[in-house]
Amino acid sequence: MSGDSPSAEGSEAGRDESLFSAPPMAEQERMVEAMLFASAEPLTAAELAARMPQGCDAAEAVQKLRRRYEGRGVRIVRVGDAWAIRTAPDLGWLMHREVVETRRLSRAAIETLAIIAYHQPVTRAEIEEIRGVALSRGTVDQLLELDWIRFGRRRMTPGRPVTFVVTQAFLDHFGLESARDLPGLQELRAAGLLESRPPAGAGAAPDEDADAQEAPPRGQSELFED
Repeated sequence: MSGDSPSAEGSEAGRDESLFSAPPMAEQERMVEAMLFASAEPLTAAELAARMPQGCDAAEAVQKLRRRYEGRGVRIVRVGDAWAIRTAPDLGWLMHREVVETRRLSRAAIETLAIIAYHQPVTRAEIEEIRGVALSRGTVDQLLELDWIRFGRRRMTPGRPVTFVVTQAFLDHFGLESARDLPGLQELRAAGLLESRPPAGAGAAPDEDADAQEAPPRGQSELFED
C-alpha cells in the first residue's frame, strides 16, 4: 500500500498542474484579439490579464499579436499604457463618408437673407428696422456658416457699423448671375418668403430669433407690405 502512495500523489499533482496551466500562446493571442475587438475603449495589459486564465501572459500575447497584424488593414496600436485595434493610417480615407445634409432655414433667416439681398450693403440696425424685431446673432451666424452672406465695407458713419452683402456662393446656389437677377416681390410672396406677419386676429407667435414678434409698421419697407 505504501508503494502506491507516491504514485497517487504524483497523479494528483499532475492534475493540479494541468488544471492551472496557461493555454498555448496562440490561444492567448485569440483571447486578446477578441477582447480588443469588442472593447469600445483601449485596454491595458493588466485589464487583459485579469480576464484571461491564470498563468497567461497578456503583455507577450499583445506583442505577438501586434507583429501578426503588421501590414494588415487594421493594427494593434498602443494608446498611452493601453492597447486598441485601429484602422491602418493609410486606409483611413476608406472610412470617410460624404453625407448631403438638408437644412431648413428659419423664417427669421429667410427674411434676413432677403433683406440683405435686396438692400445690400445693409447694416444690422437697418435689418432690424426693416424687420421690426431685433436680429439675433444666431441668425447671422447661420447665414455666414452657409457662406451665403459676408461682411461688406464699414459705413463711414458714427460707429462705422459693418455691412452685410450676399456672396458668390449665394448667387451660385440660386442660379443667379448677379443680385440684379433676384426675383420680384410678387414672386417672393408667391413662394411664401414674405409672410412676416400672422393672419389678422391671430396671436403673435414667438419670433424665430427668440425675440418678441412684432408686425413691421406699414411703410417701413416694401418687402413687408401687404
